[in-house]
Amino acid sequence: MPPHCDSIDGPVVTVARQALEKGDVKLILPYVPKEGEEEVIKAFNKVLPLHRQPNGAREVADTYFFETVVRVHRAGEGAPYTGLKPAGLDVGPVIPVAEKAIETGSPDDLIKVLTHILRAEIGKRFDHMQHLKHHAEAGVDEAREYVEAMLGLQVWSHQIYTTLISKPHEGKHEHGE
Repeated sequence: MPPHCDSIDGPVVTVARQALEKGDVKLILPYVPKEGEEEVIKAFNKVLPLHRQPNGAREVADTYFFETVVRVHRAGEGAPYTGLKPAGLDVGPVIPVAEKAIETGSPDDLIKVLTHILRAEIGKRFDHMQHLKHHAEAGVDEAREYVEAMLGLQVWSHQIYTTLISKPHEGKHEHGE
């Protein structure tokens, strides 16, 4: 499901909520591209008076602002806006560890988790390929299975490499594509 920037408890909405509470639009501006600033500022100025009301208008206004900010944020990532997602979604095992690393200022646990996952996945794929290699001489179908696993390991390894050296938000998000 990650990334979770479009969920109601994700980092973008969390900071948008803080901006409304403090009456300071500058808090949310780093989360949107420069070309989206004007739209976010206009939405903020429109919403802020309603946010301070004790009635139902506050909820509607806040939601409008959150949707605007997330839509502009997603556009800056090159990703489509598919609506606000509910709080409490499963973001997988890595996002919480990455968030903790940011909070603590130490990447050690994140390195351990990612290294463990990568090591296990390489081992699984390599062992499968080796198993097929031992049976590849049994016939063309068996040889094909081996070649598919062998080339698959190479292609997958290259994909991991390109992901490791890519810039943030390069390519597509896993959801909302």
